[in-house]
Amino acid sequence: MSSSASPLFRFGIIADPQYAAIAPHVALDRYYANSLSKVAEAIEIFNGEELSFVMTLGDVIDRSFSSFDDILPVYGKLRHEALFLLGNHDFSVSAGHLSEVAARLGMPSPYYSFLRHGWRFIVLDGNEVSIFAPPEGHHHRELAAEMLAELQAKGAKNAHRWNAALSDEQFAWLGDEIAKAAGAGEKVIVMNHYPVHPPSEHGMWDSERIVALLASERNVVAYLNGHDHVGNYGMAGACHFVNFKGVVDTETENAFAIVEVHASSIEIRGFGREVSRTLSI
Repeated sequence: MSSSASPLFRFGIIADPQYAAIAPHVALDRYYANSLSKVAEAIEIFNGEELSFVMTLGDVIDRSFSSFDDILPVYGKLRHEALFLLGNHDFSVSAGHLSEVAARLGMPSPYYSFLRHGWRFIVLDGNEVSIFAPPEGHHHRELAAEMLAELQAKGAKNAHRWNAALSDEQFAWLGDEIAKAAGAGEKVIVMNHYPVHPPSEHGMWDSERIVALLASERNVVAYLNGHDHVGNYGMAGACHFVNFKGVVDTETENAFAIVEVHASSIEIRGFGREVSRTLSI
């Protein structure tokens, strides 16, 4: 069993804190204000481990740009690098702040890639073609409305206003990044806010083309996401698709993970409600 050997490296995962200083939504079992203490608890555990970085898989806030002022200082206590990607709720801000979200999270750009220990991490912006994230009047909003109407006409289960798609430009970039990684002998882990597999009501509108690409490339090992707070798992080709559970759910139980990368497997150590898994490479 590979877990007895020390990993090549490890990193932390947090999904969907959805913090806001508002009353809980008891019917949905979402306790927005409690995410401050839950993220702090996760960070305390992470600080006791040797990690390359900690990634939050989107929905850092539930609403209001000022919510970032409360939750981002909690990440300031992390002794590791804190990395972010964009979720749909991160754009539940006034129109004037839409273009500032990525910068507020300290991101180099809305989508990006980075290398760690000879592995390439590709970070997607799943909100690019949506009816909420692009600035007012941007053609991506128009395209999103068309895509959504088409999916609704077909009765697609992911035809919801809270889902979105990649632009053709970002999809081409994803393919280029995977090809560059293959040329360099790097294995790839893709991260995004939205699930793409197994198909679900929370899936990206263009899930099919994304899954087809990832499943066809031998060097793509895993796709990690949040958005669907109950969590999920699937496999297509040699790629594992792991949907992490939401921090915001339940009054007191937390959900986060430490991911250990070995030569022949990825070990996910779940904390609180998060599931532990062994993914073979």
